[in-house]
This record gives sequence, structure tokens and C-alpha cells, in this order.
Amino acid sequence: MLEKFIVGEQYANDQVSISLQVENLGGIRPSIDEKKRLKHIAIMTKIGSKEKIILDNPYQDRIEQGILIFTGQGKTGDQRLAGRNKRIVEQFEMPIPLFCFESRGRQSYVFLGLLELIRYYHELQIDIDKNLRRVLIFEFKIHSENLTIPINMAKSLTRDFLPKNRKDLLNDKFEQEVEVPEIKQLQLPESELLELEGVRSQLVNINPYKFEHLLKDLIERTGFFNVSVTPPSQDGGIDINAYVKESNVFFANTLVQFQAKRWRHSIGSVEINNFRGALSYIAKGVFVTTSHFTKNAIQEAKNTAKPSIALIDGFSLANLLLENHLKITSE
Repeated sequence: MLEKFIVGEQYANDQVSISLQVENLGGIRPSIDEKKRLKHIAIMTKIGSKEKIILDNPYQDRIEQGILIFTGQGKTGDQRLAGRNKRIVEQFEMPIPLFCFESRGRQSYVFLGLLELIRYYHELQIDIDKNLRRVLIFEFKIHSENLTIPINMAKSLTRDFLPKNRKDLLNDKFEQEVEVPEIKQLQLPESELLELEGVRSQLVNINPYKFEHLLKDLIERTGFFNVSVTPPSQDGGIDINAYVKESNVFFANTLVQFQAKRWRHSIGSVEINNFRGALSYIAKGVFVTTSHFTKNAIQEAKNTAKPSIALIDGFSLANLLLENHLKITSE
């Protein structure tokens, strides 16, 4: 039985299950004490870096900007905030340690560090049988600053990095709550929702360079000219520049700057403010993502005391691509 885990070190499945006193199967493995209280949870993730994983599941777990995007438990049907999924949320109330391990195949895992739950929400996804379902998405910040994590100190280490006013934050959930249009569009025919979500599932996996050039094509078809993709080393927070065509008499020749995020994790107010700071003083701004925006991000984008920013989420983007007959190719 191990007494500690080291970030970056590889461990056998049995070492993890025995040392943390959790089951040896599943992606969410809670440990319960003799009084049936939650001690900690082992989160087992498979990062979708291989083509086979992407083909099997276009919504594979992913790490972006130090954020782990993790799909809840349940491979078929709608996922509910119950059972093991609900146990994760207990970290909002108590400093429950969440040990994170990445699968390397053959019952082997690499320890990534301790996790901080940032937010969770439902979204629509397409399952392996090509059916729509509601799933739970958890977004975690990975804490790997302490390279060695003694198991008996994990709770105190978790307490140290969690916000001190964690319970107060529960009263102001705008940065935790995510606006997911898919859930609000259920009045659409399922065939239409399936088509829209199918496009979004492709978008989250295409090459970032191809993603920006696909957006360039879309922007050119929707009333802009002189559209250019900024070289990555020179973008300064701006991915695409475009100008409104003269046919729009009110905004002719207006510079519009775009930021494009091919992300699975949601966009918060920090990203909105950073983008606003990068805009030219004469430009209008549009923030495009394959994911969603937090309610705080939406509120910040509409702040009447600052230059407003238009927001396009993954659902809206997929709809625009279909309306303009643009297809996503793998070439």
C-alpha cells in the first residue's frame, strides 16, 4: 500500500485502488469511511489524444489551459446528478480531495495531481448509437504545484487551494453557471438537434488552424470582406480581422475582430475581459467558441459601461455553418 502519489509517476490500477481504498473499476471511485462519510474520490480519465478514441467518442475528456473537462458517469441514456456524479459536487461544501489519474492503457495510470471543481452543467451529446442524450460535464482545475501528495495530507492540501469563501460563492453562481442553449432548444425536431450537435462534435476535434480558416470562410459569407487570419505568433489575442461590406450602409468598413476558441471547457468572464483588452480601439469584437459561456461571461460581454462583445457559442456556430452550407472536412 502506497502512502503518497507523485505527479507524473505511473501506477498500476491495483496500487491506486488499494492505496486509496476505492473500487478498481469506473471513472469516479469514491472512498467511504466506516461512518459512510466521503473521504476522497479517485477520478480516472482517458485523455482523447488518439484517433481511435476520437472516433469512439468525439467528446472525449480533454485538458485545456490546465482545465480537465470530464464527462460524468453513464455511457448510455441521460446522465443525472445522482450517485457517483453527485459525490463530486460535495467538494463545493467540504474540502474533499479529488485524486486525478490519466489512463495509459493496460491497467496503468499516471497521477496528474489534485482537482478543484470549478463548475458542472448538462449539455447535449451524441452517444455511440447516434442518439441524443443529456450528459454532465465537470470542469476541474488541475493542481500539480505540489509534486508529492501524501494521502493523509490530501485533505489539508485541498483546503489550502480551495477558495476561502467557497460557501459564499455558492450564493453567486454566475461564474459557475453555464448558459447551454442546446437544453433550451428542445422544441426543435430531434433530427435537427442531432444534425446541429453532430456539427459541433466535429468542430471540437478539427485542427485549430483549420478551425480558424473555416471561420474565415464563414465570415466572408456573412457580409465581410478583407478577412484575414492572424499568424499565431502575432495574434496578440486576435485571431481574425474582417471589415463590414459597403452594402451595410450603417456599418460599412467597420473593423471587426474575432477571437476563436476551439475548446470544450466553457468561457468565463476572464476570457471576455482579456479579449476586450486586446481589441483595437476602433474595432467591434466577436468571441466564438465551440463550447459555452458562463452567465458571468454573458453579463460581462453586455456590460453597458464597456465596449460590448458579441458571443457565438458552439450551438450557434454549428447553425451558422449549416445555414451557409459550409462543411467540415478532415483534409
